[in-house]
Amino acid sequence: MPSKVALVDDDDLFRESLGMNLADEGYDVIPFDRGAPALDYFLRGGNADVVLLDWRMPKMDGIDVLRQLRASGIEVPVIFLTVLSDQIYEEAALAGGAVDFVEKSRSLPILLKRMQLILGGRKTGPDEGGDATAIPGSQQPGTAPANAGGGNPNLFNRGELELRLDGSRAFWRGTRVDLTLTEFNIVRLMATRPGEDISYREIYDLVHGKGFVAGYGPAGYRANVRAFIKRIRQKFRMVDGEFDLIDNYPGFGYRWSDDPVGGDMDGGDDDLRGHGGGLSGGLS
Repeated sequence: MPSKVALVDDDDLFRESLGMNLADEGYDVIPFDRGAPALDYFLRGGNADVVLLDWRMPKMDGIDVLRQLRASGIEVPVIFLTVLSDQIYEEAALAGGAVDFVEKSRSLPILLKRMQLILGGRKTGPDEGGDATAIPGSQQPGTAPANAGGGNPNLFNRGELELRLDGSRAFWRGTRVDLTLTEFNIVRLMATRPGEDISYREIYDLVHGKGFVAGYGPAGYRANVRAFIKRIRQKFRMVDGEFDLIDNYPGFGYRWSDDPVGGDMDGGDDDLRGHGGGLSGGLS
């Protein structure tokens, strides 16, 4: 059965174009031209596997739709798909319960990748022969299992870090860290392999799939990975100014360390900016 997507956007041309593209990819698309009809659909018992939600719409903004869905106990995954790029909007969306925030300028393959990660987590469970929250390479011989520190398979704990795998939510010392789905998956990849150096390429492949080419030169993607890590660190430090568990192995990649070393160990390389890849905003 095809996955059902609720597409909520007041831009007729964009909605119709994206809807046709999604239908071509095998999705069952339910279009809404405003927030109120979409909300009414769910309140009356309608369902979808994921919602693609615009922010600015007449009478009822997307953030209001999200808040009312959550207030009504409706936990359908919501991806904001918007032209708004300021971090304040992303933070509000994640705090309101969205699972991701994607700019409309992103390409269709990027959006499809985000949707596949979310839908894969919802539709595959342990009783179906799969791991609903598996990250490629997240469990290696000799490392802790994905539910280290507890018997709940949807909960991962390592020190002060708590990852709620069923909802892709991260907590540090009991406080929510507002990560996008991509950022959450990067943190999980590193935290489930503590002390192990994870290469730039492996982190990038986690986002785009193996073999994706980006940036200038054979290692152009590294600057984009640095941008991801820089942003993840900033979000953890908004919760805890002393957070210092993501170390850099210069020229290779990053590691999650259970033993803070009192510095970033990267010689400031996270301050470099890349211009050649599709991930510099940390949203793809």
